[in-house]
Amino acid sequence: MIPYALECMAFQLVFLAIYDFWLKRETFFQWNRVYLIGSYLLSLILPWVKIEAFRTEVPTAFQGYPEFLWNLDNAALTVTGDKGSTFGIPWELVLLFGGMILTTAFFVYKLFQIHKLKRLGEVHYFNEFTRVILPNSRAAFSFFKSIFLGDKVVEREHETIIKHELVHIRQRHSYDLVFFELMRILGWFNPLVYVYQNKVSELHEFIADAQVAKMNKNEQYKLLLSQVFQTQSFSFINQFFKESLIKKRIVMLQKSKSKQIWKLKYLLIAPIILGMLFYTSCENERKDGIQETIAVADIQNLTETEEKKVFSRLVDLAEGFRDWELHVEDGTSTIHFSRPENGESYISDPEGNPIKAKMRIETELADMDFDFFGDTSTTTSEYDLDGVFRFREVDQVPIFSGCESEPDKRACFNSKLQRHISKHFNYPKEAVEKGIEGRVNAMFTIDEDGKVVHIKTKGPDKLLENEVERIIGRIPDMVPGRHDGNDVNVMYSIPITFKLQ
Repeated sequence: MIPYALECMAFQLVFLAIYDFWLKRETFFQWNRVYLIGSYLLSLILPWVKIEAFRTEVPTAFQGYPEFLWNLDNAALTVTGDKGSTFGIPWELVLLFGGMILTTAFFVYKLFQIHKLKRLGEVHYFNEFTRVILPNSRAAFSFFKSIFLGDKVVEREHETIIKHELVHIRQRHSYDLVFFELMRILGWFNPLVYVYQNKVSELHEFIADAQVAKMNKNEQYKLLLSQVFQTQSFSFINQFFKESLIKKRIVMLQKSKSKQIWKLKYLLIAPIILGMLFYTSCENERKDGIQETIAVADIQNLTETEEKKVFSRLVDLAEGFRDWELHVEDGTSTIHFSRPENGESYISDPEGNPIKAKMRIETELADMDFDFFGDTSTTTSEYDLDGVFRFREVDQVPIFSGCESEPDKRACFNSKLQRHISKHFNYPKEAVEKGIEGRVNAMFTIDEDGKVVHIKTKGPDKLLENEVERIIGRIPDMVPGRHDGNDVNVMYSIPITFKLQ
C-alpha cells in the first residue's frame, strides 16, 4: 500500500510540475481542466498498468531444487494460542482510518453548513437553478444547482453574478470539486490532492469569467471583481468573490488569447505517460526481480551479527517488495528465500515471529543434520540412518489416510499432516501462563508397516516439545513408503512454531 501511494504521489508531482511550468499560463482553460482531472486519475491507474513490451524479463532461477526435508510445502507451520482477550490493530491502520474518519466528519459538517444556509435563506426556484438569498450577508457562490447571494450584494450586480454562476452549474464544476473532496478523504495524507483541488477551483473561475466577459463589458466586469466581498470557507463551492483569486482572475481577463498552435504543448504528455508506463512495467527488474546474496561463515552457527543481518533483510524484502530472492550461503549449503506465490506461506525468525517468505535449501549435509538457525546439538549419531530413506528420495512417499486417490501424493501428505496438526493442537496451559513461545523441530519415521515411530523433538521448552510429540504420536497408520519395489522406512521432519496472540 505504501509503495503504491508513493508512486501515485510521484506521478502527481510530475503532472503538476508540467502544468505549472508549461500549461497554466495558456488560456486553454477547458483543456487544462481535462488535463488536471485526467492526470490525477492517471496517477491512480498507472502504478497498476504493466505493458508486456516494456517488461524486462528476469530468468526463472532455482527450479528443480530438492525440497528440504523438514520444510512443509516450503513453509514452517505456525500454531497459535490465545494469551488473553487483548485485541491489537496495527498503528498504520489506526492512523489511516482515523484520518479518514476525521476528514469525512469535516466534509459532512461542511455539507450541513450549506444545508443550514439554504434553510435559513429565502429560496426562489427557476428553470436552471435555485436562488437562495442569505440574510445579513455579502456572500456570492454556487453549489450544484443552487446559487447563494447575500442580501447586501447590490441588486444591479445580481444579473452578472448569476450569469457567472450559471456557467459553473451548466459545466457541472461542483462535481469536480466534490470528487477531489472525496479524494481528500481517501488520501488525506497526500498534500497534492489539496493542490489539485485548488488549481481546478481556480480554473473554474477563469472558465466562467471568460464566458461572462464575452457578454458583458470587460471593464465593467473587472470593476465588479475588484470589489471586496464576504466569502465562505468551503473548499468545494464555486465562489464568485474570493479575495485570493480576484487578482489572478483580473490578470487572466487582460491576457490575450493563446494561439491555437500552442495546444501542441499537450503532446508533451504522451512521452511522459510512456515514461511512466516504462517505469511501472520494468519494476519486475527493479523491484519484483531483486536478488541478493549474503555470505556467512557457517549457516549452522550464525554469529549474532550475521543472524541480525539476515533476518532484518528478510523482513525488509518481505514487506517492501512484490517479488524478491535472498540467498544465504557458506560454501557447503545455500538457503534460497523468496516471495511465496500464494502470499500465505511463512517462515519464522528465532523468536518465532512469522515472516512472509518461502525457503528452498541446497546442502551437502544430511537433511537431519541441518538445523537452520537453531541448536545443532542433534547429530546423525543420535538417529539411526541405516535402512532409513529421506522423504524426498523414495519412489513413493507414505500415503496419508485420505490421499489414496490423489494424483500428487506428496502434496496431499503435506496438506493432511498440516490439517492433523491444526486439528489436534492444544497450546499447553502452563506454557500460556509462562508466555512460552518458539519453534519446535520435529523428526519422525514412518516404518515399513506405516506406523509413526522414533519421534524426536527439539524446541525452546519441554512443554512445547511434549505437545508436538503428542500430536505426531496421534498420526494414523499409513500405507508405507516404497523404494525399488520394497516397503521402506521413511524419515520426515517439520518445524512447528508456537505463537501466542
